[in-house]
Amino acid sequence: MDSEYPSFENPLYTEIKYFYRKVKGAFMDLKEDLTPYKDDRYYRIAPMRLYTLSKRHFVLVFVVFFICFGLIVFIGIAGPEIITSRALPPISPKSNGGLTNPLKLQTPGLSTYNQELWLMCRFELNKSTGVEVRKHFPMMVAISGVMQDTSVPNIRVDAHNHTRSLHCTNGRCDEIIVLHLGYLNYTEYMITVTYNLEYSQFSIKDVNFTLKMYNASFSQVEIWFRFIFVVFTFMVTCLFAHSLRKFSMRDWAIEQKWMSILLPLLLLYNDPFFPLSFLVNSWFPGMLDDLFQAVFLCALLLFWLCVYHGFRVQGERKFLTFYLPKLFIVGLLWLAAVTLGIWQTINELRDPTYQYRVDTSNFQGMKIFFLIVGSLYILYLVFLIVRACSELKNMPYFDLRLKFLTGLTFIVLVISIVILYLRFGAKVLQDNFVAELSTHYQNSAEFLSFYGLLNYYLYTLAYVYSPSKNAVYESQLKDNPAFSMLNDSDDDVIYGSDYEEMPLQNGRAIKSKYQDESDSD
Repeated sequence: MDSEYPSFENPLYTEIKYFYRKVKGAFMDLKEDLTPYKDDRYYRIAPMRLYTLSKRHFVLVFVVFFICFGLIVFIGIAGPEIITSRALPPISPKSNGGLTNPLKLQTPGLSTYNQELWLMCRFELNKSTGVEVRKHFPMMVAISGVMQDTSVPNIRVDAHNHTRSLHCTNGRCDEIIVLHLGYLNYTEYMITVTYNLEYSQFSIKDVNFTLKMYNASFSQVEIWFRFIFVVFTFMVTCLFAHSLRKFSMRDWAIEQKWMSILLPLLLLYNDPFFPLSFLVNSWFPGMLDDLFQAVFLCALLLFWLCVYHGFRVQGERKFLTFYLPKLFIVGLLWLAAVTLGIWQTINELRDPTYQYRVDTSNFQGMKIFFLIVGSLYILYLVFLIVRACSELKNMPYFDLRLKFLTGLTFIVLVISIVILYLRFGAKVLQDNFVAELSTHYQNSAEFLSFYGLLNYYLYTLAYVYSPSKNAVYESQLKDNPAFSMLNDSDDDVIYGSDYEEMPLQNGRAIKSKYQDESDSD
């Protein structure tokens, strides 16, 4: 009778059964890795070098940050000026037979290293009247390019006529931007300016024209330092990704996930395509650079919101409730910045004499919208920081992450505000908002300090948030004080105090996994 039934000890059946168990086990492991925030995965976070640094190491990190930043500032101070000016010979109205006669100007030889060109105009009065003068008058500008064979093709078919504003105080008049070229197609330009300024209470002595352009020496410095930052950012990105290779992406801390996004965006912020601006006579490389900068800066703003909120929300972060409000606020800022840049560029390509002063209503509306959304973002960020500090100040490891990020970010923001104030003065939010921004640079330090500051900020975060070389997977439980500190000695506990349990948002307390296992035994 036994021979009528197949033997279950058949070697083939045993192999199939063993293979089935292996596949089932692999499937269960994969399912556990892909299922976030279940059971103890709630606190399974990849280790960070932040947890192993002593106070002396923290001081060393900040010292290295300031040394690198100070070095780049000193290099910038010793570097060339960013904007170079060339004053054209003053023109007297009497020598031209009247104010309505056209004034013909010719620029000196230009190269692609000069990048952009501004023509500024300043009226000089015969004597100080002692009163404030405000006058609107029409100004017509025609521009043509000079080729190497001395031919003069018209860049624009028609001359452009816009109303300009003359503002003089105590006999000194403000500069007027006559035109702005975002990129240079020709080595020389012929510019014809015609204006009609009727006056009775004051008389004009001279009309002074000034050409402003990027210094060719600075353009070379900019190319080299952007290349250096691109190389260093690529190296830091690769090292950071390599340090996290043995940990599941589901177990990365929220800071580590964001660093994996910000570092590639920092690579684009440094713009590896920047040299195309000097090889291609087109507006596209400049527009691409502005787009990369807007994307990175808005991603950095979104990073701060998500991290400070994510410290308190350790469970599943749903898109609709967690990410969507933040994306909406930051998305409005990004949309305003990109729209403003595209709007300015398109209008300047169509009309080099265009500037925001001739389209005041639309510009003021855009500026008010930008300030309202920016104020809303600041209030939301301050609210998240205050909530995080009040709820996590006594929780070890979490308070360490909060204090480090807040301290370093505060230093970066203070330095950025100082740079902006030194660059633009007290009128940073007034009418020098769009076309005149680049005319207020003084030296290379202002460029290198801002670029270096953001790069060193991300490099420091990448170093602190990356796992150390000897980090093991068991230390993932280190982020949960309840799981780790019950098994650590007092010498191992560097920050905070021991906790036997941690309250969750739903009011429950999760005790140590190892304690539960011992109780069940």
